[in-house]
Amino acid sequence: MTQSIALAQKFQPILDEIYKASSLTARMDAKIKPVNFAGANVVSVFKTNPIGLGTYSRVSGYKAGQVVGAWETLTLATERGRAFVIDRMDDEETLGMAFGTLASEFIRTEVAPEVDAYRFSKYASTASINGTAADLDANSIVAAIDTAKFELDKDEVPSEGRILYISDQCLNYLEGKVSRFLGNENAVDKRVMRYSGMDVIMVPQTRFYTSVDLNAGTDVDAGGYSKSAGAKDINFMVIHPSAVLQVVKHAALKVFTPEENQTTDGWLIQYRIYHDAFVYANKLDGVYLHKKAS
Repeated sequence: MTQSIALAQKFQPILDEIYKASSLTARMDAKIKPVNFAGANVVSVFKTNPIGLGTYSRVSGYKAGQVVGAWETLTLATERGRAFVIDRMDDEETLGMAFGTLASEFIRTEVAPEVDAYRFSKYASTASINGTAADLDANSIVAAIDTAKFELDKDEVPSEGRILYISDQCLNYLEGKVSRFLGNENAVDKRVMRYSGMDVIMVPQTRFYTSVDLNAGTDVDAGGYSKSAGAKDINFMVIHPSAVLQVVKHAALKVFTPEENQTTDGWLIQYRIYHDAFVYANKLDGVYLHKKAS
């Protein structure tokens, strides 16, 4: 029993680091306040809509104004999990690499991409966010991003902290339009890390759809996510982290030794994540979507 606990403690921090390095949306978690569930599967968000200023009277004083407040209930809808068994002999004969490789690769190649794809699709499918649909090329990419920036400026979205999530193809277009002047430098770096004050993060197109389907994983050789029928590829999104809520109520990795595993003589790995993502109703202007027209 002691050996099992020590092994789990050894691998858990490694897995957490791998997920954070591989997840493209994880950086927005830091902007989100802690969420209290009180044992429920809902998150309650208090929305306010105060009235503007009125003329102050030196006789009667302040003009009365009303503050409209209401609780918005957001329900978590996504609960995912998977279990793997590593035979004791398989692990022993690979010097422990079977266990370590499976655990780390599962988080890096399956969990992180699915969480990203799900979050992007939730934001993109939110009604009333700003955006447009068009097919972009090298000659139109700069104007399209500048238009998105202008829309956020017009709606008074804070300029500090905006993130430009852009597809691999569109980033290639953007980098091709950026001029580089070489003096005595002996290296050329065309990467665009920031654009008009926005951090630029490349998103593989395989994570960047307006809608995704989550496979139920009923069969042992099926799972993960896929692009929904009728969904569009996303060209880019500009997101201010304060506009979105990324909720993870439960994310747990459990490891059982062959002695604890009552079914087979092997290491049992179980991973479960209960999460969802939302755009705040009062902050729809903080998300801009540019998707392909076809």
